[in-house]
Amino acid sequence: MSVVVLAKEGNKLKAVELVKQGETFEVLWTKRSEDSSADWETFAVECGLSIGPLGRAQDVGDKMSVVGFDSAGVGFYRIGVPSAREEEISAMVRLQAEALLPLSAKQMELAWRTGRVQDGQIAVTIAAARREPLQRFVSNVEAFKPAKILLSCEGVVKVWRTFFGGNNKTSVVVNLSSRSTQICLAEEGRLSNAVALDMGMEDLITPEGLTEQTQASERFAQDMKSVLGLFGYAEPAELPIFVLSDGSSAIEAIVSSIRSAGLNTAAALPDAKGLKTKTGLDVDDIYEYRVPLGLGLCAFDGDLNELNIFKRIYKPPRVEEKKHWLYSPKAAGVIAAAMLVLLILVSYVVDVTSPKSLEKRLLRTDSSADIGLLEERQKLMKIVAQQRPDLLELLNQVSAGGEEGIMLDSLHFKKGQTVNITGQAQSSDQLYKFQENLLSHKDIKEVRIQNASKDNKEGKIKFTITFHYKNFTRKGLT
Repeated sequence: MSVVVLAKEGNKLKAVELVKQGETFEVLWTKRSEDSSADWETFAVECGLSIGPLGRAQDVGDKMSVVGFDSAGVGFYRIGVPSAREEEISAMVRLQAEALLPLSAKQMELAWRTGRVQDGQIAVTIAAARREPLQRFVSNVEAFKPAKILLSCEGVVKVWRTFFGGNNKTSVVVNLSSRSTQICLAEEGRLSNAVALDMGMEDLITPEGLTEQTQASERFAQDMKSVLGLFGYAEPAELPIFVLSDGSSAIEAIVSSIRSAGLNTAAALPDAKGLKTKTGLDVDDIYEYRVPLGLGLCAFDGDLNELNIFKRIYKPPRVEEKKHWLYSPKAAGVIAAAMLVLLILVSYVVDVTSPKSLEKRLLRTDSSADIGLLEERQKLMKIVAQQRPDLLELLNQVSAGGEEGIMLDSLHFKKGQTVNITGQAQSSDQLYKFQENLLSHKDIKEVRIQNASKDNKEGKIKFTITFHYKNFTRKGLT
């Protein structure tokens, strides 16, 4: 199977067709739009993709199309949640995300994935964007029905890892475009945070070249430091920074300028090892098509944990798989005969175990002991079910009570003890409103704010709230 990847960099559309052969990749062709006003549909046709009725896959043969979405319109957030079941983590992530998002949840789309676990906390990366721009993008590309829409910054980290000498150590990857720059934090070889700057090569390189004293380069280095602080690194000099480079003097000058600001910066050069081509692709071409190449690598990975921010607003075509031998008419006849025999056996078993049949057999035997045993078993199962707390239900009730701006840090539950939650609020009124919302649930009683103190540094109120949940938290009633 081959992958055709389309992505936009600056005002140019670029595409590659990539084939995976074992551990190596082969580039069949590359293409870029000459006209800066080229649209996605026209370019897709030029790349061999068909435009047809919506709702049907338009790819030919074993060819899959993938589109990259510019991450400049996507905000990334890093949070920590307590280690728990996937459903519980999802509820906690959405609760915290609503407090972080600049708009209401109805106006936003988000995707998230978990990372490393440390001190009982799971690191979570959240990608969020306004729904309207995402819908406009879908309307531009849906005619050729791509199998995936991926974030371009995911491709940046992937191509750095594969063809620019990257590794699994925590690093920052810088991708310079003509008028913008992607700064990506990579942890264990995958994207964990990203920021887009509105400065690029054209802003930093003058006809006379770039010097360390230019106002633009100083601002760029300062912005870099601010981004690293946003990533959570108070000492940014310790974090390695890799600038994707084609080896040109222009990018080397930018690397030197960043390094002179005290940041640990180096150029990352393309390496053609593991990449084959029939068109004479060289290292300059790898750099030129770095984003679509990286997105193609992501598509081959088939990562189910990708940041799919389009999940709710774009439905990709169903991939038609090659039919197995089981689908042949002869095999179908054999299977049908076998299923008929199985149906007869199942019908007999169902009849034997049905209540009516069971009643007849019980009447034929002295089975009062069996009946008593069955009744006791049913009672025991009912008692066990009543004594098992539904923590997901509890978490959803707490989440439903969350006011916008409330951020929960932890939730502690143990039978015979009050539920304990800690978090942060923007104001006292917000905290009291949260308390009222919790009290509105019939299963939650005696909601008490045990302590609330204002953080002078952040201006937020840190709080601890306790409450009883059904009868699980009361001693002697569990």
